[in-house]
Amino acid sequence: MANNLYKYFILHKPYGVLSQFTDKEGRRTLSELHDFPRDVYPVGRLDMDSEGLLLLTDDKRLTNFLLNPLREHEKEYYVQVERIPEEADLENFRKGLLIEGKMTLPAKVKIIPDPGFPERNPSVRERKSVADCWLSVTLTEGRHRQVRKMTANIGNPTLRLVRVRIKNLFLDGLAGGDVRELSQKEIEGLKR
Repeated sequence: MANNLYKYFILHKPYGVLSQFTDKEGRRTLSELHDFPRDVYPVGRLDMDSEGLLLLTDDKRLTNFLLNPLREHEKEYYVQVERIPEEADLENFRKGLLIEGKMTLPAKVKIIPDPGFPERNPSVRERKSVADCWLSVTLTEGRHRQVRKMTANIGNPTLRLVRVRIKNLFLDGLAGGDVRELSQKEIEGLKR
């Protein structure tokens, strides 16, 4: 199977854009950001109020490989949360949390310096009396709004969520709305 038969793109999905190409309610969609070839679709999703790395392809075999939860592919998020989490809460986060009656798989989490993302529009709600911080969260599963539910579970609601990595692909160098095709090396890395 020759790779040139398929198209592979990464996109920095901005806040307020759906991870789909059409919407009956007239909300912003991926079709406003780039003229993607026919049959190219997102591999997984980011919520409308989340930002960051989105992979799109027409390679169904790779899509199935990447979305198979048994493969435990890593996805990393930088998450701005209310308050500074206690180390005991982060340890519980690492072990797995009970979300909607089911335990999450173990995750990696640590407090990180402010990554310096450009200001979001609309800006993140700030409360002068409540501190906030950034976390790096790495998951190997992808349940609906999982990161937000996990941070809320430990008492640190998510203010802003940006996916920065999917396996070997990084957001580096892509501004909000930017799209680029993958290199052959990146495609090979995804297939391992």
